[in-house]
Amino acid sequence: MGINPFSPVRRVITGHDKTGKAIVLIDGDTPYTAKRAEGTMQQRIWVTDKGPAEMDGDKDRGAIEVRIAPPANGSIIRMLDIPPESAETRALPNDHMSKMLGDQHHSPKGVRPPRHPNMHRTCTIDYAIVMSGEIDMLLDDTEVHLKAGDILVQQATNHAWVNRGTEPCRICFVLIDGKEPLV
Repeated sequence: MGINPFSPVRRVITGHDKTGKAIVLIDGDTPYTAKRAEGTMQQRIWVTDKGPAEMDGDKDRGAIEVRIAPPANGSIIRMLDIPPESAETRALPNDHMSKMLGDQHHSPKGVRPPRHPNMHRTCTIDYAIVMSGEIDMLLDDTEVHLKAGDILVQQATNHAWVNRGTEPCRICFVLIDGKEPLV
């Protein structure tokens, strides 16, 4: 049975009871979902807001709201379902995503002008695992095609995700706060 894009993601979060015994704290679909204007669906699974990460208590850290990048010294894991690109998305200005994300993503040092409306950059190391479908990752002047089973490690590069296929693409992302690589 394949993965159904746009379906809820089940989160199983473990922890400890007051005696130190390992237990399941949360088991169910993530309630932290957002749909972007172009149809991309985001499901936030878990966020850490410091490093080393706190792992005590029963707080649902998936409730920590973030835009794309994790908090300083933190991390985030999310599932993204990206539909095929539409004429409306292609018609947006090339700086659409970077402006939507704000100054920290708009014109960082060394970043070239965006060549696609979804182009943006975070100062993070990203682990992207393609779960189903296919997707193209555009860089400043090149691109790479990824398919189900591929894993990409991205190090604070200017990029855009573009689904040129006919089926949605589901990608699991883990973003970890990093140091600026450009001087």
